[in-house]
Amino acid sequence: MILTSILDNDFYKFTMQHGVIKLFPKARARYTFINRGHHSFPPGFAEALQAAVNDMEQLRLTRDEKQYLAVTCPYLDPTYLDFLQGYHYNPAEVKITQVEDQLEVHVEGYWYRTILWEVPLMSLICELYYQLTGQQRVTDDEVVRITREKIERYKQMAITIADFGTRRRHSLAVHQLVVKTLKDYGTGCFIGSSNVHLSMKNGVKPVGTHAHEWFMFHAAKYGFKMANMLGLENWVQVYRGDLGIALSDTYTTPVFFEQFDKKFAKLFDGVRHDSGDPILFADRTITHYKGKGVDPLSKTIIFSDGLDYEKVANIADYCRGKIGMSFGIGTNFTNDVGLTALNIVIKMYEALPEDAPRWTPVVKLSDVSGKYTGDEKMIELAIEMLKA
Repeated sequence: MILTSILDNDFYKFTMQHGVIKLFPKARARYTFINRGHHSFPPGFAEALQAAVNDMEQLRLTRDEKQYLAVTCPYLDPTYLDFLQGYHYNPAEVKITQVEDQLEVHVEGYWYRTILWEVPLMSLICELYYQLTGQQRVTDDEVVRITREKIERYKQMAITIADFGTRRRHSLAVHQLVVKTLKDYGTGCFIGSSNVHLSMKNGVKPVGTHAHEWFMFHAAKYGFKMANMLGLENWVQVYRGDLGIALSDTYTTPVFFEQFDKKFAKLFDGVRHDSGDPILFADRTITHYKGKGVDPLSKTIIFSDGLDYEKVANIADYCRGKIGMSFGIGTNFTNDVGLTALNIVIKMYEALPEDAPRWTPVVKLSDVSGKYTGDEKMIELAIEMLKA
């Protein structure tokens, strides 16, 4: 078994699952694998992935894991933790096929169930890819050395860093080495991991709030123009001020800020940047807060778009003294092992709200057209409607 804990997943998957159960328990969702890097998969890959997926059915929330969530995340309802204790992955929700060297993966089912598949599926695809192609990474000692050097340099910048590297990590073993090293040598700089299992194992804080699919579903249910506002309203309804970092770029940042009014600007602790020019985004965010009478230094931008040391240094130099900042670093931490990292995603592509007569295609626009996902006609419709 490659995955050993049901909590080996990004934290925002559980926080969104909690919200879906409370607000949209009958909604359904479909996800698909997107091979952005046009990687070739070796013969038998689909069978190996299917076997790993089948093994996941055995995973269960343990008593210690439930207690950890109850103490660490008091905003998660006890009834949700009871639900999670009884939850198990259903491999029948996942369809895996392979035609020559191309892989296809589709997920379908109730949203509250299927929401947990995306991240572990991606991590499995990455780990199996390196195994089955016979690629050898650097040694454990070298992983520790590389990670230690990075966190020492970040400490000198007087910033805070979190691990966001589950989905495209080299392997669980490398991820564990990275998080432990960050904890051991990152005092005052390393603030936590998006991976709940490794956060628990290493005694650090699980970090995250929500992802693009939260707003993508709201667009399917309420329309593109209302997706950001109602997505934020519903988040507030569930968490009442906790988990206060808002994701800004599902339908482009300018559209987001049109609805990120004074109430949201004051209530949310900050915003997350995940695409486009980070300096331009910082400028827009600072200007927006000032326009709402909010001190930007009382708020935080979480930067999380393909970061490495040089990008972080440039952003930190620009933002220092202007607005609060923190950085979520993914692949550059968990897949810097001497191999090429996979460029893959799994995204929701259709949703079926409980009151809808048929499936609705969902899209993500982002601030970079190359990161758009979804049906092309629906993307065009979204762009046209949001301009109007």
